[in-house]
Amino acid sequence: QVQLVESGGGLVQAGGSLRLSCAISGRTFSSYVMGWFRQAPGKEREFVAAISWTGASTYYVDSVKGRFTVSRDNAKNTVSLQMNSLKPEDTAVYYCAADPTNSGLRVGAEAYDYWGQGTQVTVAS
Repeated sequence: QVQLVESGGGLVQAGGSLRLSCAISGRTFSSYVMGWFRQAPGKEREFVAAISWTGASTYYVDSVKGRFTVSRDNAKNTVSLQMNSLKPEDTAVYYCAADPTNSGLRVGAEAYDYWGQGTQVTVAS
């Protein structure tokens, strides 16, 4: 059984920063591709970032490139999302997700088998 627990969300002013963390338990985390997604009210879940199992490869949605950084620590079974220069349009519930197939960095939510419960990020203008 794989469990993912996000933390680090909160309320921040536009231009501020937050760091989200995701703790993973169970099975072989180090072999999983990890992703971050977000869902704003009334909108579909959106891909944000993904990181390969080694951490050597990352991929971001265009809207967060240059502002967000995804990283992982396989020794600690954690993945993080550093969010800088936050904008009101970044407001959403953020989810971490695990893809155990290790088939590359995929952006579709259907590729990820395991999900956390989500953490709210609110950016005030």
